[in-house]
Amino acid sequence: MATVDRLQWFGWLLFGYMALVVCFYTFLFLVSAVQMRRSYRLDSGDLHTMLEDNTYAKPVSILVPAYNEEKGIYASVRSLLSIRYPHYEVIVINDGSKDHTLQTLIEKFQMVPVHKTVRKQLETAPIRAIYRSQIHHHLFAIDKENGGKADALNAGINVSRYPYFCSLDGDSLLEREAFLKVMKPILDADGDVIASGGSVRIANGCRIEAGEVVSVGLPRQPLVVMQVIEYLRAFLIGRIGLSRHNLLLIVSGAFGVFSKAWVVEAGGYRKSSVGEDMELVVRLHRLNKEKKQNKKIVYIPDPVCWTEAPDSLKYLRRQRNRWHRGLFESLWAHRRLIFNPGYGAIGLISMPYFVLIELIAPVIELLAYIFFLIDLLAGGIYVKFAALLFLLLLLYGSLFSMFAVLLEEWSLRKYPKVTDIVKLFLYALGETLWYRPLTVLWRCEGLLQLAIGKRGWGEMKRKGVSA
Repeated sequence: MATVDRLQWFGWLLFGYMALVVCFYTFLFLVSAVQMRRSYRLDSGDLHTMLEDNTYAKPVSILVPAYNEEKGIYASVRSLLSIRYPHYEVIVINDGSKDHTLQTLIEKFQMVPVHKTVRKQLETAPIRAIYRSQIHHHLFAIDKENGGKADALNAGINVSRYPYFCSLDGDSLLEREAFLKVMKPILDADGDVIASGGSVRIANGCRIEAGEVVSVGLPRQPLVVMQVIEYLRAFLIGRIGLSRHNLLLIVSGAFGVFSKAWVVEAGGYRKSSVGEDMELVVRLHRLNKEKKQNKKIVYIPDPVCWTEAPDSLKYLRRQRNRWHRGLFESLWAHRRLIFNPGYGAIGLISMPYFVLIELIAPVIELLAYIFFLIDLLAGGIYVKFAALLFLLLLLYGSLFSMFAVLLEEWSLRKYPKVTDIVKLFLYALGETLWYRPLTVLWRCEGLLQLAIGKRGWGEMKRKGVSA
């Protein structure tokens, strides 16, 4: 009887936690929905003014760390060279690639070695050479010894000339006006915004020509479709809601703009973390509070960067495993902020949210699945209770994914076909049945690997987003 009582107590504990998660996500969804309807689209006249007025639109350095990106680097750089922005430079950092990433850049863009003064503000692995394109004078390439993505970005910061920089993945494609949109809150705030992030979407299934997405579509593989939904939920519900109150702790490494002075003062990207983008943002928040400033870090849903998603279980598992390890490392490195009133809402709300919900959630969900199994083996003692838990999991997973699809259709409408929206709805409904348990296992695996001391990124195979 004692075992049954303990099982019942455990079940109620799971139920209470899941109810808390559902309530919090419901609040984020409502905040996001209101915010999306108020300000999701940027005024085209304002964007035109930015193009016309060079003094208003501050110059930006676009940093593209590249390791074994031979298949996608040409399309990515071509898309950057065609963006609409008055004054910018593109710096590709070849981080000791083992393939022909550097040779592709040299041949396709007619690049030659140049002597460029480097102000070494951040320590990095040695730079072998710096190249400049003879046909696009604002395009540079750095060839350096391998040091990891964070080290490559720090090298790019050292070489860059401009007061703001954008970190962009080497397999990504930008919409032509994405930079005008992501920079607008920085320019409008007159120095009060020190970082701005845009949306990241899945390029698999889209038609791409000359480094530009000309037709948006859904991929055929169910595994990639589920990632499309996952990205919609993460960006359109999670980040809008947190950004509304300056609680955002993640600016995606795939597409984010930062104040170089603030990043250098904070010490640049941390090389020892696999979640270097989140760790930097937390450090910026921390620096902001310690300097008693009121700077903001914002998310803008309208500017979109398209990126290649893993289409195999092997590489998706590695990615989600790495992301969760990075989340833990970032939170652990800044653990003194958690429930610390000295850091305001970041310490009292944002950090606890990421610990109690984002970090611990997969462990709790895994325990819920184990509870279902034990209940079945015990003859269905708590069948009704287990069914209630399952409904909560369904609400937490599938329904919020469906809400994210609704927000996409209600506001941005990047997917023009009705059949695509219907397909996304149907896939979202089945998320809890197969896709979410997989990601739960992979994220728990990441925590287990941390416990045994595993580090590093794990190699990711790229097919390239352009035909």
